[in-house]
Amino acid sequence: MTDQTADPPPAVATRPDDEVQADPRTGRRPGLLQVAVLMLSSCLPILGAVLLAPVLPIMQTAFAGVPGSAALVPLVLTAPALVIGLLAPVAGRIVDSLGRKNLLVGALVVYAFVGTAPLYLESLPMILLSRVGVGLTEAAIMTCCTTLIADYFTGHARDKYLGLQAVYTTLAATVFFALGGALGAASWRAPFWLYLVSLPLAVMTVVAIWEPVRRTAERGARALPSVPWRRLAGPIAVTLFGGIAFYTLIVELSYALAGVGVTSTGTIGLVSAVSSLATAIGALTFPRVAHRGPAILLPVAFTAIGVGLAVIAAGNGVPVVLIGAVIAGFGGGLLLPSLLTWTIASLSLEQRGRGTGFWTAALFLGEFICPLVVLALAATLTGLSSALLVLAVASVVVAIAVRLARPVRRQSAVD
Repeated sequence: MTDQTADPPPAVATRPDDEVQADPRTGRRPGLLQVAVLMLSSCLPILGAVLLAPVLPIMQTAFAGVPGSAALVPLVLTAPALVIGLLAPVAGRIVDSLGRKNLLVGALVVYAFVGTAPLYLESLPMILLSRVGVGLTEAAIMTCCTTLIADYFTGHARDKYLGLQAVYTTLAATVFFALGGALGAASWRAPFWLYLVSLPLAVMTVVAIWEPVRRTAERGARALPSVPWRRLAGPIAVTLFGGIAFYTLIVELSYALAGVGVTSTGTIGLVSAVSSLATAIGALTFPRVAHRGPAILLPVAFTAIGVGLAVIAAGNGVPVVLIGAVIAGFGGGLLLPSLLTWTIASLSLEQRGRGTGFWTAALFLGEFICPLVVLALAATLTGLSSALLVLAVASVVVAIAVRLARPVRRQSAVD
């Protein structure tokens, strides 16, 4: 029988102190410093997703003479999301087998080097290869951070900080988009300097983060308990569609505004900022309503996204599009933490990295294929409005399906 004397006491009370796991060596409990490190590190995959969007046209001009540049330059932006989608499950396996902290520190350090590589690389294929490296590190960073939040906190505290993670990443997207545009005014290479921010985060991780107690440490990685994949199939499948639905607003909002005659980048930026704020409010709302469970929250979130996209599709002016963006944004903010807590709630510490890895993969694959889905629908139908309307209907259908399935947020026997 495995010795359980080193295990932390189970979280059975409702006091805040009983919803955190202490450092087994020092007795420290996670506080503001640990939360800040994990939240800020969670923003780095968002940095890769939006930072370069404003400079893509300049890059296109700079590499106009390179064969295939019309296809390769956009991949500089989207390649990391595809790599995360493909390799986050591998990162999850490593997290469960070898631990969280060392992988996170290593990924943060490598992230800085591959992220800044385009500052001195002259070949577009080599720049694209460096972006694949960025995706590799982002898969590890996102999986480690989300898993550590679930490790350090239980109950209401876990709901609170997973919701806060969605707030941080949403607000970071707005900030990084603005920074990318400002730095891009100097040079298309300038935004890549921001990837160095991961180095101080690596140092902070070494100082602040500790490895959670592992119940299978004595038996080795081969003794990892199996993950209930059949039970996770539903949450992962819904998350894949959720990724498409969530990113539709982010990817297509500027095009929807252009469709109603908006040409001012200031107006587009303002509407985008308001929709991001609505997403943050939705994420902040989650801890207060998390007790309702996925059978209630997911249908509400998907319905809000569907209604918002339908309003945008039917909009004939900025005020209507703005209203739709706010509704869909709020639904998206509520959606992500609801999906994540549903996925990991029934997993033990030794299973959690793999579960989080597959959840992350599904979300980022949804992000990657989102513009392809919208483009295909728009080409098949009568334009962007029709495509948004189809996705709106699909979101409501998924909301009804989830409600009829009545998913239960099971708690693991050992948290």
